[in-house]
Amino acid sequence: MNILLNSLKTIVDDIDSAPTLQDMPKRTLSDKGIAGATAAHVIEEVHTPFNFSYITFTTGSSAFQNIVGVTEPELQQRQLVAEKIMAQVGGKRGDHALITYAPLVNVFSANALRSVGISWNFLKRSGRDAFILSLCEDKPKFIIGESSFIYSTLIDAASLGFYELLPRDCIVLCAGTPLKLELIELASQYGWQIHDLYGCQEFGWLTLDGIPLRDDISMIPSPIGGQYHEMLAGGLPLADSFPISSKGHVCNREGKIISYQRKRTNPEYEVYVTGTTFPTIETISRVARTILRIKGRVVKISPHIKFNTDATELTYFPSVVEDYQNFSAIAVIKGPEKTRLFDSIIEAQLQMQSSSKQDPAWIKGN
Repeated sequence: MNILLNSLKTIVDDIDSAPTLQDMPKRTLSDKGIAGATAAHVIEEVHTPFNFSYITFTTGSSAFQNIVGVTEPELQQRQLVAEKIMAQVGGKRGDHALITYAPLVNVFSANALRSVGISWNFLKRSGRDAFILSLCEDKPKFIIGESSFIYSTLIDAASLGFYELLPRDCIVLCAGTPLKLELIELASQYGWQIHDLYGCQEFGWLTLDGIPLRDDISMIPSPIGGQYHEMLAGGLPLADSFPISSKGHVCNREGKIISYQRKRTNPEYEVYVTGTTFPTIETISRVARTILRIKGRVVKISPHIKFNTDATELTYFPSVVEDYQNFSAIAVIKGPEKTRLFDSIIEAQLQMQSSSKQDPAWIKGN
């Protein structure tokens, strides 16, 4: 072999600092805590950006499933939420959970569950027979899953003769779809404690039995009208609206957000950044694009934005305006407390901007 070519081969094979495919860090389904079977997915290896803690997907309840990026600055708040959930439902370290749909772990984050001392397993197959088998064999303290699926499984279990074999006194966190109210009475036969957990992959868990799990939850008037209010998480709209009722949530009368009666907000509001702590528009514009790309939320920059403010300010306008003479804001949310989630994306953006590209193939001209 040519001496020059042989020297170059040695450099590439043994000396070059850029990784080979085999050297690259790998984050598997097991690492993310979601190594469970589902009928809704295929397993595909992807190159994940280094500035993400992990990627996940929306549930696809109203459209195609979209990629969601979860950044490191968001994780602390998700861990605090996991601790609140455990405290409110009476869970303790060492409890074991059966999770019927593996991606639900991503809403907590696996590290948040580990931090509160919860272990978990999944169904061997994503069907009711496998659910009954796992209930009988694993005897979980926690059950986390979609309420209609749990309800149908209990009906099947009783008709098939498994009533006596099912575990008693479980803590059931119903998530993913609106709570099926009939489950509450049916589950009481087993001494199961039913809770209604609302949230999304983009922002984590947000309410438990109608009680906010984060300090940066806001409710603003919904275009649906009546008792309905749209929920904001850290200043970002959920596109979900809920009745606010003084009578309280069916699982906890202290909870006023009736999460099992949610409706899609229509039409959705326009969200504008009207105040920023930055001196120029460049970084906050990048943050707006990042939020669109990794959270699927449209945030615009006001042409009248104020710079060098003490905290972030977000303003919400109706997207459909009939009377332009009386066009005015629906709500203004000011930080730092109520824009915490939005500001965590700002923090992630700044971290990314301060980190050089790790792939030499991206370095131009050197």
